[in-house]
Amino acid sequence: MAAYFSLDDLYFTVHPLSQVVEKFYRQGGKYLFLDEVHKYPAWSAHIKNLYDFYPDLNIVFTGSSIIDIVRQEADLSRRALMYELFGLSYREFLEFSEIGAFHPISLDTLISPAREWRRGFPTDFRPLQHFRDYLQFGYYPFSLEGKEGYGARLNQLIRTIVEYDMAELHDFDIRNAKKMLQLLYVLSANVPFKPNLKMLAEKSGIHRNTVNSYLHFLEQARLIRQLYPAGISVAILQKPEKIYVDNTNLAYALHPGEPDKGNLRETFFASQLRVSHQLTYPSHGDFLVDENYIFEVGGKSKGNKQLQHIPNGFIVADDTEYPISQLPLWVFGFLY
Repeated sequence: MAAYFSLDDLYFTVHPLSQVVEKFYRQGGKYLFLDEVHKYPAWSAHIKNLYDFYPDLNIVFTGSSIIDIVRQEADLSRRALMYELFGLSYREFLEFSEIGAFHPISLDTLISPAREWRRGFPTDFRPLQHFRDYLQFGYYPFSLEGKEGYGARLNQLIRTIVEYDMAELHDFDIRNAKKMLQLLYVLSANVPFKPNLKMLAEKSGIHRNTVNSYLHFLEQARLIRQLYPAGISVAILQKPEKIYVDNTNLAYALHPGEPDKGNLRETFFASQLRVSHQLTYPSHGDFLVDENYIFEVGGKSKGNKQLQHIPNGFIVADDTEYPISQLPLWVFGFLY
């Protein structure tokens, strides 16, 4: 027997979770699914107790506040396997939208000179037909509810993360939420770029000494991604080499009008690779992946002059379906 409970339900304001689960278990319950756990006070301690009291009860819990989930992860480290559900890849977007179903392609297969991955696509598949829709509307699954109002809903989600979820962070003063939003909007208008901390402090109203910490908070919330130089350790107070918004949908939602194409290309590439691969900033090219492969991302006319003498160097080209000497940008959306 299985049961599903959403812990943000008003029912749990007067009925303790422990009593509800005890009754379910005594009636023969085997599988318990708990949603929106971060809305329940001291949720990690309660789940820890449930695990100890009912060792044969299978518990699956989810929450939409990654900040709070990560903060509580240590309490459950010996009792739970934690998974982060990333946004939809381009491949998943196509399947989710009932446009087409395809298998994932590994990075090793993708960069293989044989280009055998091309055989997995039917001859009538037009990979760019829905690519622009994905960049603007495809990362978050609620896009299927309609494109109209998608940007407004995404902006509302951003405000919820900054004004409520970040309140759980020990070092974050919620009174600075407005400044945090201002910092995010400044970044969206300039990324990707080598951050000038003094400029960011002046435009956002945040003290220069705390800008790095606030950038770290935004990354924890999956609103931005920081790219650090290759070959050095990452620390919270270390200056990143480049800053990106977390995904291209955020670039459209935060920036009025059409975002810069170069920005979108690199943001898409980073968002698709970061799920299973390590990204750093190389001395040549745009991205060093897994400390082994260097990628330069550009338009369809992008040449290989910058990487021609670099082993394991690859040119990634936008606005092209199946280039011969380059890798198409869209196919990196099939990595997961």
